[in-house]
Amino acid sequence: MQETQLPIYWQRALVIAGIITVFPAATTAQPTHNNGDDAMADHPYVGMWVTEDGRVRHELLPNNRYDEARGERESAYQGRYQVTDNYIEYWDDTGFTADGEFIDDVLYHGGMVLYRSVE
Repeated sequence: MQETQLPIYWQRALVIAGIITVFPAATTAQPTHNNGDDAMADHPYVGMWVTEDGRVRHELLPNNRYDEARGERESAYQGRYQVTDNYIEYWDDTGFTADGEFIDDVLYHGGMVLYRSVE
């Protein structure tokens, strides 16, 4: 009999009355937090990025952390980021992930268009 490898999300399941209930598997795929050094200090994408109306302000810090403000709410989202070429990945401190792309010095992220702040 051949053993089948189940996808990771099926690694924990409970069968009750013939119904399979799947529980999310624990994963270590999310990278660990940055140790706080200034690994990105000279990177060209470090700095403040804002939407045209100024409502969303997204600061990429030199220690691979970000701080995003929304309207009157300062530090609405904070977390870690990693840039590879023109692609950026985010790991928010609350657990969600996101990504974006830099094209012609414009950041496209989460359905938003952010421009480098000149202030």
